[in-house]
Amino acid sequence: MPDGHLMENSKDKKGLLTSDYYYELPPELIAQHPAERRDASRLMVINRTSGSIEHRHFSDIIEYLNPGDVLVINNSKVIPARLFGCVSGRDASVELLLLREREPDTWETLVKPGKRARIGMKLTLGEGILCGEVLSITDDGNRIIRFEYDKNKYKNLYEILDKIGLVPLPPYITEPQKEEGRYQTVYARYEGSVAAPTAGLHFTPELLEKIREKGVAVVPVMLHVGLGTFRPVKEKLIVKHIMHTEYFSVNEESARIINERRAAGGRIVSVGTTSCRTLESASDSNGVVHAMSGETGIFIYPGYKFKATDALITNFHLPESTLLMLVSAFWSREEILGAYEIAVKEKYRFFSFGDAMFIQ
Repeated sequence: MPDGHLMENSKDKKGLLTSDYYYELPPELIAQHPAERRDASRLMVINRTSGSIEHRHFSDIIEYLNPGDVLVINNSKVIPARLFGCVSGRDASVELLLLREREPDTWETLVKPGKRARIGMKLTLGEGILCGEVLSITDDGNRIIRFEYDKNKYKNLYEILDKIGLVPLPPYITEPQKEEGRYQTVYARYEGSVAAPTAGLHFTPELLEKIREKGVAVVPVMLHVGLGTFRPVKEKLIVKHIMHTEYFSVNEESARIINERRAAGGRIVSVGTTSCRTLESASDSNGVVHAMSGETGIFIYPGYKFKATDALITNFHLPESTLLMLVSAFWSREEILGAYEIAVKEKYRFFSFGDAMFIQ
């Protein structure tokens, strides 16, 4: 499986500083709600060859896609991973955030307050519908919890989550939401993410159909987005940051279409950093994408040579984030930060519910 720090195609970038990826963002530009219509968001279009920047709307993305291209989407689905309960037999409340499934009904979990979740402690959630026991504590303080429920009444844990859980919105979204389903792509299928692959939030079924009619293949891959993707980079030197691993999968059909179309001259257009990281994890040094599944901790920052991504659709990311570093690797730090400065001046909307960028 790929190693997050195997930068086989990179230059020596040990001097890159996390602070090099800081930029000033007025708080009012952090989008608190999605656009009224998914594809009505603004779209900044960047041409890496000419350096030109255009200001469009997301529905115009079809004008920049060519017959023979492949649009690669991440069809992972956000689960209602936020749970509330108490320590069994005590008047002590706890909040849980399910991070990743280790094995059936056993999850790595973030618990607040952590001091109430010692090993062996039992928890009651959803007024007794779900119970959990803390089995162990990971090196970074997360809890491994085994859950129990009435298996005669519920077919699996996901059915219970749909009943008692909440979708965990990012902490910078502080206002109540009117539509629960807007933090989910229209093509979400496989449950397992704790955060949305947000570049895909802009697509509507109608827009995807128009894209297909133009001769562009829409091909799914899957990466279950974990909190590790969004955790702050605390190391001063970027090279010292270690990504948490996430589960990904590329099936035979998707790999075949991607490789055939690229060999015929089509571009691979990645929808979001998660699709990009999946493609780069599943490709060899010749850019051939292989059908595979497993864990990836790939960390892409400037100096990385992209193997299987020709164009990128992405949102505007947090300062000093691994996502901003990936986008900077796709063009350059200076150019991306310059584009972000323009986006601030033009009052683009930032982060998960914000506007989009297309880099070709």
